[in-house]
Amino acid sequence: MLLNPREYDPAHFDAETRRLLRATIDWFEQRGKAKLAEDYHNRTFYADFIEFAGKEGLFSTFLTPSADAGGNPDKRWDTSRIAALAEILGFYGLNYWYPFQVTVLGLGPVWQSGNEIARRRAAEALDAGGVGAFGLSEKDHGADIYSSDMVLTKDGDGYRATGSKYYIGNGNCARTVSVFGRIDGVEGPDQYVFFYADSEHPNYHVVKNVVPSQMFVAEFRLEDYPVRAEDILHVGAEAFSAALNTVNIGKFNLCFGGIGMATHSLYEAITHAHNRVLYGKPVTDFPHVRREFVEAYARLTAMKLFSDRAVDYFRSANPDDRRYLLFNPITKMKVTTEAQKVIGLVADVVAAKGFEADTYLAMSKNDIDGLPKLEGTVAVNLALIAKFMPNYLFAPQEYPPVPTRTDAADDEFLFRQGPARGLSKIRFHDWKTAYAEAAHIPNVALFTEQAGELVRLLTEAAPDEAQQADLDFGLALAELFTLVVYGQLILEQARITGLDEPVVDQIFAVLVQDFSVAAVDLHGKASSTEAQQAIALGALRKPVVNAERFDDVWARVRSLSGVYAMNP
Repeated sequence: MLLNPREYDPAHFDAETRRLLRATIDWFEQRGKAKLAEDYHNRTFYADFIEFAGKEGLFSTFLTPSADAGGNPDKRWDTSRIAALAEILGFYGLNYWYPFQVTVLGLGPVWQSGNEIARRRAAEALDAGGVGAFGLSEKDHGADIYSSDMVLTKDGDGYRATGSKYYIGNGNCARTVSVFGRIDGVEGPDQYVFFYADSEHPNYHVVKNVVPSQMFVAEFRLEDYPVRAEDILHVGAEAFSAALNTVNIGKFNLCFGGIGMATHSLYEAITHAHNRVLYGKPVTDFPHVRREFVEAYARLTAMKLFSDRAVDYFRSANPDDRRYLLFNPITKMKVTTEAQKVIGLVADVVAAKGFEADTYLAMSKNDIDGLPKLEGTVAVNLALIAKFMPNYLFAPQEYPPVPTRTDAADDEFLFRQGPARGLSKIRFHDWKTAYAEAAHIPNVALFTEQAGELVRLLTEAAPDEAQQADLDFGLALAELFTLVVYGQLILEQARITGLDEPVVDQIFAVLVQDFSVAAVDLHGKASSTEAQQAIALGALRKPVVNAERFDDVWARVRSLSGVYAMNP
């Protein structure tokens, strides 16, 4: 279930994919932990990693769709192997996951474009070892794509672009920079445009790195930058949709980066704690330490289960099945905040050790808070999730079963998602089926009762018009809904993988507690009514306690001690 570089051999992938994933692990291991930590604390730009990726053709192979591969059978946009690489890069640190992530984003508008010249240019840049950047955010507007100070003025058959972009990863070195702006003198949706820029052009000016980190998160400015017809990727409403659809594609990788970071942190923490003696006995003999490790393991396993199952829906999407648009923001919002919790739990156990400069945990603790804030804040993604709630809970639709998708296929639908609208009309299969199939597991049964209370609240004490406009109340409600969806995919993947029931039961013991906490939060909202408060309190449950189950899961955690340590 958990990534272990010592034993990593993903047999379900083709030979070239296995080679590249293994080569990536070997590069980090040969480089060693001391160099990893030294470069982190010295804020050394990761030029050596970009050089390695270029030499191996890593990004070119993984991020070039088949249509642009020039007949190379190893090149495709395959979400299952992209997720595997994102997890490996996160395992070795956010600073190495990040240039891959922003390359994904930078390529999104290009691969969605019908501009064959731009597509060929991007493919050639990847082949040459280049990376990408996504020029969307601005200092004064953030990611508010309704407003942009990147202005294009007409110049013969093309334009001249002037303006700045902010928070742009790889903005210092990307050969493919997808820039969002607006055309001067045009009103409404027709004003929007995406165009292709190059950081090596003399009219492209890197202002500074805006973060104190290995990462180069640029502020760059274009001054009278020539935008030719062959540089235009999208115009009008299509440009607007390309921005949102690119984020749909890119935000999915955040969960796997968080899983990698949390996994490495767990290995380091359990090995340290299980071999440290305090007051005459191992640290792991203390009940509260075991509880924290078991909870961390349960949360991490749940993260992995949900995210792996979400891959299947992502890859199986089509114009008639867009369920991935719900599961995607949950991977972004929920899994990344779970990664925060896992790292927080193991950091509590190791205490002062987690601050030492030569530990991975010192790096992951510092960086993990960034993941929930990339590609939209938690609040933004919760608000997005809420749009799906009525149809998900109350209007199920039959779909063919979605298989496990690790096949070597090109996920070309992701680049023809179409207009970014109609989310509230998307239908889902019956969520209750997965819960019914696992009803014999005690804490699954309890959680199912809690989900029923959410349904009761929405039918017997539905939010009134004022509450529907109250984002604070709405976010609390969306948190409860998110847990129901999260649990569903966890159960689906647990069934597919044959996960042992004690682990599933322990996962749902955690989810029962989380639902109770979220229900108390809803109860306390300023606008909650007496009827809503009563139902919220009625949803509180204490997880079923089972010492034998707990000891079983603890034994699994304890067995991880010494299993992996990065080469020095």
